[in-house]
Amino acid sequence: MEQGARIRPTDRKRATTMIQVDTPVVQGRVMSLHPHASRSAAMMAQQPEVKTAAPPVAPTSKGMEFLIRLLDIVGSLVMLVVALPVMVVAGVLIKMTSAGPVFYKQERVGQGGRLFTLYKFRTMIDNAEKHMGPVWAAPDDDRVTPVGRILRRMHLDELPQLLNTLRGDMSLVGPRPERPFFVERHQALQGVRLAVKPGLTGLAQVRSYYDLKPAHKVKYDYLYIQNRCLLLNLYILLQTIPAVFAKKGW
Repeated sequence: MEQGARIRPTDRKRATTMIQVDTPVVQGRVMSLHPHASRSAAMMAQQPEVKTAAPPVAPTSKGMEFLIRLLDIVGSLVMLVVALPVMVVAGVLIKMTSAGPVFYKQERVGQGGRLFTLYKFRTMIDNAEKHMGPVWAAPDDDRVTPVGRILRRMHLDELPQLLNTLRGDMSLVGPRPERPFFVERHQALQGVRLAVKPGLTGLAQVRSYYDLKPAHKVKYDYLYIQNRCLLLNLYILLQTIPAVFAKKGW
């Protein structure tokens, strides 16, 4: 595992989406992306953001997909039971200290470009993007509430996404889901990155930081997708525990 994960956060080479992937058939609303994995290498070469090509990705077997899904369901149920007291306390504190709903719902891009509603604990003031519009999260964002800052530091705001995992929108492990606004504007967030379900945690989160920019984060996502299997998912889940307590990211 360690031999295949020798990507350092200091390595700033850009990644690309020049991988030919058969996007799985999905149901529901699907995002239409102009620059995606089916484009030819010649067309992609015209894009200034593309610097290097990632290696091909072999499809995951049906048996392995079944085991990964089984881990998602069992793991999510166990974590929901264990985390329920924390989630109740978090919900009460959010409601007592700031106006607005306890949960924050946001549209994200999932496997094959399918759009789904992602759930989080609300960590910002209500209607935080009403005037500013979509922006990348920042550690010094003054829209974050005091309780929200604590939840973000421990990544407890992500716990409601266990429901997304049970519904099948997400997996416990995979590339973090992004908003359509950013996916449309960053090739690094398209292509092969959308060939698998997004995850609650991922290789980028345990090997580096949660607030990596797309071009850096995608290197870890590609590495994960190229080696995706049950044992790798278990490894990442186990590594997520010390990563959270080490307060990687913010």
